[in-house]
Amino acid sequence: MVYEFSRSGGPGGQNVNKVNTKTELRVNPAFIYGLSNKARHRLMDLARNRLDAAGMIVMVSSDQRTQEANRRSCLDKLRKLVSESLIEPKVRRKTKPTAGSRRRRVEGKKLRSKVKAARRSSKSVSV
Repeated sequence: MVYEFSRSGGPGGQNVNKVNTKTELRVNPAFIYGLSNKARHRLMDLARNRLDAAGMIVMVSSDQRTQEANRRSCLDKLRKLVSESLIEPKVRRKTKPTAGSRRRRVEGKKLRSKVKAARRSSKSVSV
C-alpha cells in the first residue's frame, strides 16, 4: 500500500492552498491477503476503471478537510470493493415457462384478437 498526498479543491477554505489533504491510495491486488483467485479476478473486474498502467488499484479521496480523514475514506472504499469481490455471484439457470403460463398467454392473445376483430366492420362500397 502506498499513500500519496497532494493539494485538493473542495472544503477547507484557505487551508486547501497550504495543506496536502488529497489522498491517493495505490494497492497491488496481488498482495491483498485472503483472496482466492476467483475473488481476485472479480476484484480486478470491479476495479477496472480504477487501475493504473502498472495494474495497481488507485483510490482517491479529497472529500474531507484532513489528510487522516481522507486516508480513512480511501481505506473504506478499498474495504467495500474487496468485500464486494468476496461475494460469489449466483449461477443463473435457464427455466422454461410453465404449461399454464403458456396457455394463459395464448388465451390472452385470442381474446385480444376477438376484441379487435369485433371493432372491424364490413366495409360496404357505395357507388
